[in-house]
Amino acid sequence: MKLAEALMLRADCLKRIEQLKVRLVRSAKVQEGELPGEKPEDLFRELSETLDRLESLIIGINRTNSETAFRSDASLAAVLAERDILAMRRTIVQSVIEAAAIKQDRYSKSEVKFVPTVGVAELQKQVDGYAKAYRELDMKIQELNWQTDLLPVSIDG
Repeated sequence: MKLAEALMLRADCLKRIEQLKVRLVRSAKVQEGELPGEKPEDLFRELSETLDRLESLIIGINRTNSETAFRSDASLAAVLAERDILAMRRTIVQSVIEAAAIKQDRYSKSEVKFVPTVGVAELQKQVDGYAKAYRELDMKIQELNWQTDLLPVSIDG
């Protein structure tokens, strides 16, 4: 299995777990004399199987990310952290831009006037640079994900 496939399966497992949680909560209590729409024990069994599958996928994905070279000086795991930080930088600077750009209507000269303390145009260039770097890095990561085989998992219990 390719790493990209494992990542899709992980996402599917997470969605399935959330659905099972909702169904379990819905089946946890019924009106006296009624039966639940689904048997909680069946749902718990399916939840346990799905959680076990998710655990195995996460272990395999993490091992593969740690042991796969992205470039000579960085593993795939290190580059994923780099990509996450680029996203955080972009989001934070974008929030600052939005705060600085808020226009406030004044009805008289005696009302408080707010002025930006940061250069919005310069910050926008930073945001654009972070977004471009993120996209370029993400494309390379996705390409590698489809070329990389998921490493085998051994769970010592």
